[in-house]
Amino acid sequence: MKEVIQEAVGVLKAGGVILYPTDTVWGIGCDATNAEAVAKVFAIKRRSEAKSLVLLACDLDMVAMYIREIPSIAIDLVEVNDAPMTIVYPGAQGLAPAVVAEDGSVGIRIPHHEFCVELVRRLRRPLVSTSANISGEPAPKAYREIAPEIMDAVDWCAPRRFEEGSTGRASQIIKLGLRGEVEIIRP
Repeated sequence: MKEVIQEAVGVLKAGGVILYPTDTVWGIGCDATNAEAVAKVFAIKRRSEAKSLVLLACDLDMVAMYIREIPSIAIDLVEVNDAPMTIVYPGAQGLAPAVVAEDGSVGIRIPHHEFCVELVRRLRRPLVSTSANISGEPAPKAYREIAPEIMDAVDWCAPRRFEEGSTGRASQIIKLGLRGEVEIIRP
């Protein structure tokens, strides 16, 4: 796995877009701080830049580098959660503008998938994580469901063997505010 991740990180650092398994579904992603790479992701998905993207971080320390102030409840949620959970944090900073929502928030998930965690750890920056499909089409739960046009559009594809550990289901989404506000967007 080490050599495969090293290859993927090289593509990401060069501004490329990768296809990889996440803890939920197969995704396409790029360095979330690289505006040009993020634009490529939107083009591949044929998705409006008005819709923000979910990011993966390897731990709360990485989250803290890109969020001005982490709501205290987020720490509790991350510590007790054992299922894929995306937290929408207020006050995003240091990211490509297109990954941040109009209200300044950004959705970040700390995956439980070994491949994803190690990939993000080695990249040392958040990774865009959006389903590997054309916008509006079903998200691929398994490698065999990925459309050929998506495979052809990315710069690198993870080997199929790393999909073990993906649930095939979307993550929970919880939006947090700095005053203790909690909004469950997707249970």
